[in-house]
Amino acid sequence: MYDDRSVIPFCLPNRPFHTMRLRALSVAVCCGLLVLLWAGCDSVSIDEREDPNRPSLEGTIENPTRGKIANVATGVEAGMRTDINLYLTDVGVIGREYIRFSGSEPRFTADLLGGGSSVLDNNTFYITRPWAERYRVVRNANILIKATGNAPSSVLSDAEKEAVRGFARTIIGYQLLLNANLTFRNGIRVDVAGDEPGPVVDYSAALQAIADSLDAASQSLQGGSDEFPFTLSSGFDGFHSTAAFRTFNRALAARVAAYQQDYERVLEVIDDSFVDSGASLRKGTYHVFSTAAGDMTNPFFLDPQASGDLIAAHPSYVADIRADDNRIDKVVERLDSFGAAGLQSDWGFAVYDGPTAPIPIIRNAELLLLRAEANLLKSSPDLDAVIEDLNVIRNAAGLGDYSGPETQDALFDELLYQRRYELYGEGHRWIDVRRLLGDDCGSATDDSCLDDDLPLDREGDNVWLQFPIPADENTVRTLDRPSTGTIPEQKPHQ
Repeated sequence: MYDDRSVIPFCLPNRPFHTMRLRALSVAVCCGLLVLLWAGCDSVSIDEREDPNRPSLEGTIENPTRGKIANVATGVEAGMRTDINLYLTDVGVIGREYIRFSGSEPRFTADLLGGGSSVLDNNTFYITRPWAERYRVVRNANILIKATGNAPSSVLSDAEKEAVRGFARTIIGYQLLLNANLTFRNGIRVDVAGDEPGPVVDYSAALQAIADSLDAASQSLQGGSDEFPFTLSSGFDGFHSTAAFRTFNRALAARVAAYQQDYERVLEVIDDSFVDSGASLRKGTYHVFSTAAGDMTNPFFLDPQASGDLIAAHPSYVADIRADDNRIDKVVERLDSFGAAGLQSDWGFAVYDGPTAPIPIIRNAELLLLRAEANLLKSSPDLDAVIEDLNVIRNAAGLGDYSGPETQDALFDELLYQRRYELYGEGHRWIDVRRLLGDDCGSATDDSCLDDDLPLDREGDNVWLQFPIPADENTVRTLDRPSTGTIPEQKPHQ
């Protein structure tokens, strides 16, 4: 059920792209020309396969058309959704946000929680699948850049080419960041554009490469056409123009800068994002789903009242929430308590309340919290600005204005609480604990340093620091090779 797989769906080569105005991405369109031309378990290579229903990989790069460019771009966006449920399971279970119960898959409660003698396996679905899917999208975005570079002016104007590059490099940065979140100090590959993958670089170099990719994308978007030569899904409603999409790009750049603990940089780039203390906290970009034929439903939604196969809220979520905090509605009390593998919960996970619920990529609430974090932790803190942004989050949660001590320590605790409850189930808490509370970790790669920062439910459990790099990657791992950590600019295919 969870083994790696390669899928090549049927799709028609010249499907009209105005259909993307529909409220969901159809897999029949999303497959595009390249999005699923992935072979076996190799995480960083794409094999060309003969398929009478779509032009070849070589033909797409050598003879790009406007339709092919649009089709690949559609596939890039759609591919971001694949196995996002496994990514959220990984970071949320280790981060003790929820417990993933499955009668057919004990590794959710054994490996991910470090139960007994369990360890994180480098050849198991929970790392191989999300890792490979993110690199699948990265490689297809690189193909998009190559094909765009070869498009004659009769197909794409120079400004349109810059817009496409801005889109592609933004997505590359986002996908690499998710993999860096998983393997952390074990590193990732940032250069997978050529025939041979580049070296694995360490976490610091990876973050810088991601930041560089986002900055290059931002410049391309500024010099690009007003509109993309393709249509994004409804998950990007409000961000379809290149100028609006650039605010999404700058939002991601602010997240990366916070991970780098470069708080002056956070404040610099976040001003160009869509952060808005007067806007809805839900404003942002999303992975979208539907029940339409050929599309996919939200893979992270399971009935919170189910038995046997479910996502249960970690008991600490309810135990630690403050009175009157309306974010209690992100969980539901189960009609029957559920327990297995020495774990028990009376609460169901209800952040995603149905099969078409969207999953955030980044939204206004996170940006307000990032700005509060930057103003709190920069060299000269601005506590008034911190309180102002935290109050927006607090009031939306029904808690009213902050009235506690106006000290850096007290506001740091408040920030952690608000990030925990506002961003619950969106893939942040484990990363937050690691970067904001992981002082004991130093530069270590062992996993004991986080055991005091998150609850341990059973004797012998562990809070893992990071995932191992997938086994097939280790055969060519070269972390000791020199690397600038940058992602090379793409040259037009000769």
